[in-house]
Amino acid sequence: MSLNETGAKQTTWWKKKDVKQTALIWVIVTPIIGYVATEVQVRSMGAPASEIMASTINLMRIFTWAAAPVAGLVFAMSATVLLSKSFYGDTPPPEAEIGYRNSPRANALWVAVSALLCLFALVVGMVAVQKDSASLTDATAMEIKVTGQQWVWSYDYTGGSGVRSDVLYLPVNKPVVFHVTSVDVKHSFWIVQMGIKIDANPGYITETAVTPNKIGVFDVRCAELCGLLHAYMQNKVHVVSQADYDAWIKAQSKLEAATA
Repeated sequence: MSLNETGAKQTTWWKKKDVKQTALIWVIVTPIIGYVATEVQVRSMGAPASEIMASTINLMRIFTWAAAPVAGLVFAMSATVLLSKSFYGDTPPPEAEIGYRNSPRANALWVAVSALLCLFALVVGMVAVQKDSASLTDATAMEIKVTGQQWVWSYDYTGGSGVRSDVLYLPVNKPVVFHVTSVDVKHSFWIVQMGIKIDANPGYITETAVTPNKIGVFDVRCAELCGLLHAYMQNKVHVVSQADYDAWIKAQSKLEAATA
């Protein structure tokens, strides 16, 4: 207890009813926000088809849980204000204190916590990006040229096959490097379930890499607004066994030779 300027007893701030109420709500809602937000995002992203996508989902979990206490505190403070007795008048009530926005300690604490959260996100994100980029230097990786144009994707398979297709085929558990470009406007090459996305720029080649680790059919989309039929600029990627991939390449080579 202490005395204010009027001589009345003043309760220590952490013993006040509204502070206790805020703290209680904060403790309750933080794990709820963390769990619900994580599950909604992860479930909407679908099952991963590569280690990169699995890493992205794990990163999303970490960032969401790291942000949950901040969101919980904002919710708790808002709820306390809304549930508290309203004061009407031109002057604040006698028990009102100086706003925290004028408190050097509160400002310093807010800046420090914000800086630590940003630093945490930067370091963890850079580690994940460095790990995901390792396939770009893999000497065993196959290479595919990806060309975007309004409003289709086409794929040229290197290695002497001379095969071009508008549906992507990949062997499972084989690293692949994509050399991505565009012939007209800016597009964005996105394999949804594999977690890779990179711009396709006219006159330039950008690179991204992935190792598909699940057999199946997955989505390829354009993630850059590229004109009237942007929403229809999508096709499929078929991830198959190495034997099935070799058979497909051989069949496509014969078909293209026959129609040449």
